[in-house]
Amino acid sequence: MRRYIIERDIPQVGTLEREQLRAAAEKSNEALRQLAPDIQWVESYVAGDKTFCVYLAKDEDVIRKHSEISGFPASKITEIRRIIDPTTANQ
Repeated sequence: MRRYIIERDIPQVGTLEREQLRAAAEKSNEALRQLAPDIQWVESYVAGDKTFCVYLAKDEDVIRKHSEISGFPASKITEIRRIIDPTTANQ
C-alpha cells in the first residue's frame, strides 16, 4: 500500500473537545471497516481549521471513497514518496 497525507479543511476542528474527537474517530473507523483491507488510518494531526491525516491506501480513489462515506473532506491528497528524519544526515 502507498502512504498519503490528507489535508482536511474542517472549520474550528482545533477547538473540538475530546469527546467530539472520539466521535469523529469512531465515524472514520466505521468507514475504514467498510473499505478494508484497502485503507488504513495511521494518525492525524489536528490544527486550527485543518487536520493532516496519514493513511496507507491502495490508491487515491479509496481515500476519496472514505471521505464520501465518513463525511470528512479530503481537501488535498498527497502521496508520500520518501520519509526522512534527522538520522538521514548520518547515513
